[in-house]
Amino acid sequence: MMASSDSETFVNDDLLSKSPQVFTLQEIDNLKNKDKEEVPLQHPWTFWYDKTIPGATASEFAASLKKIYTVSTVQGFWAVYNNIPKVHEIRPRYSYHLMRDERRPLWEDKANSQGGTWRFKCMKEDSLRIWQELILAVIGEQFVESMAEGDCVCGLSITTRERDDLIQIWNSRSDLAEKSLVLDKIRVLLPGVRFITCFYKANPGHHAF
Repeated sequence: MMASSDSETFVNDDLLSKSPQVFTLQEIDNLKNKDKEEVPLQHPWTFWYDKTIPGATASEFAASLKKIYTVSTVQGFWAVYNNIPKVHEIRPRYSYHLMRDERRPLWEDKANSQGGTWRFKCMKEDSLRIWQELILAVIGEQFVESMAEGDCVCGLSITTRERDDLIQIWNSRSDLAEKSLVLDKIRVLLPGVRFITCFYKANPGHHAF
């Protein structure tokens, strides 16, 4: 059984081909201590994971969502990131998410209701590099200058699949997405990476454009 606290849940089940390291109560205390050290992130970020269930209702999908931990320092981020399976080690149809504050990676979530996601299909051999580069850019707030005023990147997701993987970058305002330079920033961060497809999908009404 995994240890848990009031605000963090560490799950050890068959969702992952390689289960996350068991976080004992002492290890949770160590993570909290790291969050008291001197290199704070500009915002807290929360790790989540889930399984994609074809045809699932919103409530069924929400029930499959598991919180890993909320980090607020650089040290806390690396303590979690280095002790969970890498993206190429998790089974197809499972996802990792890193979300600003403690918002859930659900488009129905109130914090996401006016936002949307840029969606990229990528080749599996590129997934680990893409995830690592983008996750560091997200917690380092490197997308700030690429966003329209009033908008921000509020999450990052990766879903593993049989033949390719799906990356999603979440933003808070779908009405401002066309004014962003997110795609230009990604080309700078990931030179030479070829994405199979790329499009934006707004959360309100869940319509693509």
